[in-house]
Amino acid sequence: MSENSEEQNGEALSCRCPDTYPDWDGTDQVFAGRLVHRMKIPSFFHMPFAYDLYVGKQEENIHQLDLIEIWPGLVLARTGMWGGEIIRFIEDAQSPSRLVKTLPPPFDVNVMLHHGGIGTIQKTLREQQMRLTDAGRMPKELYLAHLACPACEERKGGEKIFLIRRWESSKRLQDKIKKRS
Repeated sequence: MSENSEEQNGEALSCRCPDTYPDWDGTDQVFAGRLVHRMKIPSFFHMPFAYDLYVGKQEENIHQLDLIEIWPGLVLARTGMWGGEIIRFIEDAQSPSRLVKTLPPPFDVNVMLHHGGIGTIQKTLREQQMRLTDAGRMPKELYLAHLACPACEERKGGEKIFLIRRWESSKRLQDKIKKRS
């Protein structure tokens, strides 16, 4: 085995991106009632600080609590001006941890798979937002889930990001759509 292939295998083994992920592309999902592990992360102007460190801490915490992830490595990230959170889905279990919570209703989301990096996400995000508003849904917070890390994106067919947008029904938007029709 060459030194280069050993290096690539080491990178692939150390990465935290999911090996498999759900087939949610272009679908609406209901996350209300799902058990998750939620951890706050610091961010400044939507840029998370030490993202990999917090993902590692979360993974370690899940392991210490003897919890099982439904999709190992699938991390939903939401950032804001001054902070954010990372979320992982876990199997039903009893845990005394304050980080283990059930997502509250309503927690309806629309999911789109973006092929490319964060720098090219704007067109896909705009398309998703237009679909939601055209259906009478008010877009709320946005969660991103990177499905391929830089170390293994070539092996997995390029960089991929799930755009997971929570939405709520909007009577006002639905009335505007009816007036246009």
